[in-house]
Amino acid sequence: MLPLLRRLAPALLLASLLPLPAAASRPNIILIFADDLGWRDVGWQGTDFYETPHLDKLAASGMVFTSGYAAAGNCAPSRACLLSGTYTPRHHVYAVQSTERGPKAGMRLVPIPNRSGLPRDNVTLAKALKSAGYVTGIFGKWHLDGPEGSAPSDHGFDTIHESYHGWHEAPSKDSQNPKGVFSLTRGALEFIERHRERPFFVYLPHYAIHTGLEARPETLARFQQKKPGTQHQHALYAACLYDLDASIGLLMARLAELGLDQNTLVVFTSDNGGTQQSSQEPLRGSKGGYYEGGIREPFVVRWPGVVAPGSRSDVPVINVDLFPTFLAAAGVPVPAGKLLDGESLLPLLRGTGSLARSSIYWHFPGYLNDPVIRGRDLDMRTGFRSRPVSVIRQGDWKLHLFHEEWQLDGGREKIATNGAVELYNLTADIGEHRNLAATEPARRDALLADLLAWIKSSGALLPTQRHPDYDPAAALAPAKKGKANKKQ
Repeated sequence: MLPLLRRLAPALLLASLLPLPAAASRPNIILIFADDLGWRDVGWQGTDFYETPHLDKLAASGMVFTSGYAAAGNCAPSRACLLSGTYTPRHHVYAVQSTERGPKAGMRLVPIPNRSGLPRDNVTLAKALKSAGYVTGIFGKWHLDGPEGSAPSDHGFDTIHESYHGWHEAPSKDSQNPKGVFSLTRGALEFIERHRERPFFVYLPHYAIHTGLEARPETLARFQQKKPGTQHQHALYAACLYDLDASIGLLMARLAELGLDQNTLVVFTSDNGGTQQSSQEPLRGSKGGYYEGGIREPFVVRWPGVVAPGSRSDVPVINVDLFPTFLAAAGVPVPAGKLLDGESLLPLLRGTGSLARSSIYWHFPGYLNDPVIRGRDLDMRTGFRSRPVSVIRQGDWKLHLFHEEWQLDGGREKIATNGAVELYNLTADIGEHRNLAATEPARRDALLADLLAWIKSSGALLPTQRHPDYDPAAALAPAKKGKANKKQ
């Protein structure tokens, strides 16, 4: 595999060589980031109960990436990847709070410690755009200001509106403003109207549709009266999503009224997969895991005059790609000394080319509690959504490397029997039902070699020490019945 910097060179060179447009011609940029919205939850992905008319309209007016991904399986690390433009091994935000979540008796390895946020010296997307003349604002959830992190004001945001640490701090007392979706949208629109003569960057990370679910009474009544679907039936979930969708409709309508919609690049995606309240089938698993249901997202880019309406791409893309994409779109060079793991999507958006890279990656060196439906069999028995794992997607193929078995059960020498590697062809088997590691050894070994080379080149820390509290007898005892085994 080519060294990391060599692989990244085309993307970085593209951004740095583009001519810097005059301020008036630079596109405005709006990034709408949903919380816990699954790939299957939106209209264009085939939900049979939820309604997302405004998001469907956004998708029809831009490009839908059918293989769009978050760079992590849950909230904080995904946001850290998005804003820093780097994978988890660079910033060490792997989880929310701790990487040692769950029954310690079931942990075979001591996890790599988690960091609570991005430090001030990490050059974020907002800081890079601000330094190039963009006015910047965040409207919603931050989640990166723990003891080792810092506030949005330290990361290039001029305006900070209701940017609380986590979902539980969102305004929740106003029945006509569930999860704060409308106040956040109003805040963003006031900011846009104030700065309409300058290029702006709006980061709109909603609290919806994270639990606890909220909706306007009339919206909830709409779905309580609607016939349930075969896959989706949760009326409050549907209502919360419908109100989020309505707020996005207000935003897009006002952009058009202000005459700004034609020079505004709008991206919509989500921070991780849906929760167990909403089935993501045919995708396997859900939030917190690294099967497709935990990381594959709705992913739409609208940019009039550049992106063809109604276009689609099946090229795998990931949220770390947005940092170089936005810089390239604005004609802004990569900040000196800043390493980016993503690649500009402009060739795909323009329909003029392909990406230089061959693979995208994930790295989670810890434990996350509460098993999920159709997670890994071992995790269902021992109480985890995810165990230490690294993942590569390359073309149609996806390989999971589980570090417990790799480190403790013979590694490569025992690869045929230790269960350390799972291999799937996502085109033939999007649901990751058929592990081909044993029947496709050449493909398995090639992807594993690329993944191990990336782990080394990125400096990814691996858990190697046996956990002192591991108790195989307790770990493999039948799981207690409770919420961990129910849809949430």
